[in-house]
Amino acid sequence: MLRLSLEKTEVLSERIASQTEDHALYGGVVPEIAARAHVERLDGLIRLAMKDAGIGFGDLSGVAATAGPGLIGGVMAGLATAKAIALARGIPLVAVNHLEGHALSPRLADDVSFPYLLLLVSGGHCQFVSVEGVGKYRRLGSTIDDAAGEAFDKTAKLLGLSGQGGPAVEREAAKGDPDAVDLPRPLLDRPGLDMSFSGLKTAVRRAAEEMPLTDKRRADICAGFQAAVADILVVKSARAMELVTHIHNAPHTFVVAGGVAANKTLRARLEAEARRAGFRFFAPPLRWCTDNAAMIALAGAERLRLGVNDAMDTPARARWPLDEASAASAPIYGAGKKGAKA
Repeated sequence: MLRLSLEKTEVLSERIASQTEDHALYGGVVPEIAARAHVERLDGLIRLAMKDAGIGFGDLSGVAATAGPGLIGGVMAGLATAKAIALARGIPLVAVNHLEGHALSPRLADDVSFPYLLLLVSGGHCQFVSVEGVGKYRRLGSTIDDAAGEAFDKTAKLLGLSGQGGPAVEREAAKGDPDAVDLPRPLLDRPGLDMSFSGLKTAVRRAAEEMPLTDKRRADICAGFQAAVADILVVKSARAMELVTHIHNAPHTFVVAGGVAANKTLRARLEAEARRAGFRFFAPPLRWCTDNAAMIALAGAERLRLGVNDAMDTPARARWPLDEASAASAPIYGAGKKGAKA
């Protein structure tokens, strides 16, 4: 639950229903299990959040929900619930792009003014975006294959780590030597802002198979992998900051958002690079880096303030690029039946 005014953004309540244990046996998220968990838990979770906020349905001025991109079963469950509330109460519905939630998430905690440069780095997406206003996003560069967060998850699975991939790799990396295992930095020697993490993931698999995977070897691989990802993102971020400085003729703010932005090593290196380039650096608090309802509520409230809402027949979308114009005119990789991914 969130209240937005001209003076401040106030998160009244937020609740999380974790599904980590539901998927632990399978080494990754199972779409069917995720969708069923959404259906079973949403009503109770909403009730608890409203109780925490001390409000009732009559106090709502609108309802926002993610309409994509993401695993379609969970997206459909959340969007259908929001539609039911909007219909029952006669209030506006805002169907939010999940990526827009991440893009605006720094504004939950600070008065981050437009425009700003965004590195959106999560499990499914890794891209540089010029955020010029609510609903105004311009893609500057993207991964051409795997996202950084996906590479973290696959690395954790390859190495037999338990728990969520990103935090698990970060914990192991703290015990290892980043120089002990030689891993590639794909596309680092090429100009531009596009990135690639698929080859790095393959190199991790080979490193894990070429000698016994002792505890030390596992920690060294994690440290080397984390350092490689950081090197790629830091170098590409430096280029992105140089580009937007020329576009806007002055340095401004560099924002890092998405689940991978919770990685402390990565945050520290990106902050140092931003300061070197004369940019203000900002990353949301850790609880708002990973997927969360507060950022979706904020994106919905920002759109409502501009008089924007959505029809009840708005569909859930498995794919939904933040910059749809760029995705249509210059897709990073094939669209397929579900539409452009980036």
